[in-house]
Amino acid sequence: MIETPYLLFLGDAPDMLAAKVAIGIRDWRPDHALGQIRLPGCGADLGLKDLTLAEAQAAGAKTLVIGVANRGGVISQAWKEVLIEALEMGYDLASGLHNLLRDEGDLVAAAQTYGGTLHDVRVPTVGYPIANGVKRSGKRCLAVGTDCSVGKMYTAMAMERDMVARGMKATFRATGQTGILITGHGVPLDAVVADFMAGSIEYLTPDNEDDHWDLIEGQGSLFHVSYSGVTMALIHGGQPDALILCHEPTRAHMRGLPDYTLPSLERLRDTALPLAQVANPACRVVGVSVNTQHMSEADANSYLAEVEGDLGLPATDPYRFGSDKLVDALAAL
Repeated sequence: MIETPYLLFLGDAPDMLAAKVAIGIRDWRPDHALGQIRLPGCGADLGLKDLTLAEAQAAGAKTLVIGVANRGGVISQAWKEVLIEALEMGYDLASGLHNLLRDEGDLVAAAQTYGGTLHDVRVPTVGYPIANGVKRSGKRCLAVGTDCSVGKMYTAMAMERDMVARGMKATFRATGQTGILITGHGVPLDAVVADFMAGSIEYLTPDNEDDHWDLIEGQGSLFHVSYSGVTMALIHGGQPDALILCHEPTRAHMRGLPDYTLPSLERLRDTALPLAQVANPACRVVGVSVNTQHMSEADANSYLAEVEGDLGLPATDPYRFGSDKLVDALAAL
């Protein structure tokens, strides 16, 4: 188990989107987020107290969590100085990057010398099967997005919270590093060998009670040329009964792809649903989740009303306004 509380390392993250791992921990496990530590030039700020390693340790921090999801998952030399110092002081390290802590000789040596533990959460720990497409009992909902980092995880977690509060049977199923760090379990989907990705999602969402909902954390986007493969694995391996469309309308282009514009919600609906119906012909698109964090409340409500009118589906920002509309849509199935 990863010891808490955490000191969240933001490094030299260029913007808040790059710090989405730390943001997720702050928002969903605030009792674990003791503070943040940043390098000069960092463009992200969680609004937490900036602490030195010594200050955080004095306050009780046990683990330094790399809260950055940079392109390619690289541990830079500038980061190493802080990470090694943390190990020397007795911290454990936790990371969800593709560049594994355990593959860095200097970090391994420091951990061995000072008794620290290196936690790589983006490492599959199960020998997943190849997907077989056999229908499973229970119900499943998958969030699919027009882009990466538009709120798919927040949508599923908000729905789980609100469904459990209603007495409904629901489980958030983490498929990425942030969700795994928040909940302590899941499948690091983008680190699974391609032939076994869909099978890993079948494994993650097994047979269940007929009235139980698995809320599957979405990944990537069918329209993102870098990360569309993980989305397909979720759509077919998850065999969702319901799809939630996720969108952030204030973006100028796809995340990390300045030459690609975001698709419309209508195009996402018309692309994702037929693919989902390959594995589950009964699948339906039931609602829209809109990330309105960069919009005023008035503009957000106006945009949501417009979406509802255009698509004929309930639309909300589940983190800002609650997920009741989306939960109602599931309850009606």
